[in-house]
Amino acid sequence: GRVAMAAFVGWWAVGAGLRLPGELAYGLNFADVPSKGLEAWDAIPGWGKAQMLLFAGLIEFHDELFYSRRGTHYMRGGTPGKNMVPGLYDPLGLSTGKSAEAKARGRSSEIKNGRLAMIGVAGMWAAATLPGSVPLQPDC
Repeated sequence: GRVAMAAFVGWWAVGAGLRLPGELAYGLNFADVPSKGLEAWDAIPGWGKAQMLLFAGLIEFHDELFYSRRGTHYMRGGTPGKNMVPGLYDPLGLSTGKSAEAKARGRSSEIKNGRLAMIGVAGMWAAATLPGSVPLQPDC
């Protein structure tokens, strides 16, 4: 879910024309990245793609590792949506004063937003690869 949220926001930001200043890689400025999602992905050097996938994989691996050592895994009756990597979910401590019910409601909302992001990424991918497959969707 969290990876899908990042993918959706990234696809949307590139499509909206938002760019960071400077170089993405040696000889490739952020401004030179195409504005369509799959074309932008194709323009990223292979090592850049590997870094993104490795980072997401490390977060997931550490989450599974912390679940096995610090609590009950969500597949074995633990709390779904609870991130076990220290400092990753709430680095500013904004949820420290919240009740258990408020935290559960927030986790539920995050899971639902992740599911919607998965649908959003799938819709943008379908619109980019199958012209006319998504009604009222501009080219992306």
